[in-house]
Amino acid sequence: MRLDFSKQAEILEKISTLKSNLREEIIAEQASYLNIIRALEQFSECVRYLNTRRSGGTILDINNEAGVQDLIYIMLRAWVHDITPETPSEKIANRYSIKDFLIKSAKTVIEAKFVRDNSHGKNISRELHDDIENYRHNPDCQHLIFFIYDPDSNIPDVSALKRTIEEERTYAGKILHCHIIVP
Repeated sequence: MRLDFSKQAEILEKISTLKSNLREEIIAEQASYLNIIRALEQFSECVRYLNTRRSGGTILDINNEAGVQDLIYIMLRAWVHDITPETPSEKIANRYSIKDFLIKSAKTVIEAKFVRDNSHGKNISRELHDDIENYRHNPDCQHLIFFIYDPDSNIPDVSALKRTIEEERTYAGKILHCHIIVP
């Protein structure tokens, strides 16, 4: 049985479309919010490695939010190909916010925080609620991951903070899942 040229072309086009769709699904799975969370949970191990290398001193000094952002980017960039650092968002309530990291394929935003001192640790919840308000209407944000690096344990009750923030919220039919990682 022989297929005419148009049938062959049609079959090849369908195979190409299936292959393309499969590639997109694989990329989306690799960059899923769960895999991103799993990777970020290894942050402390990465810091420990960088600070105890045999070749000498600290490689990446993580004593502010910029240092935290740098290490997050290094940890994720190799396999999250569409991670975009420091992306301005639309103006809300007469101010712009800057998303630390946007991963469109996973519909995920990562907000990195560095707890500076005891006062900041006590008031971090207010900052997170402000961020939730900023991202609740963003079409690229279905999962909002708060990565909070608190090297001096200034957050008084991490469990209470998680109970307050980690929940599924719905705004005008749009679902926003909030996650917290405090390594």
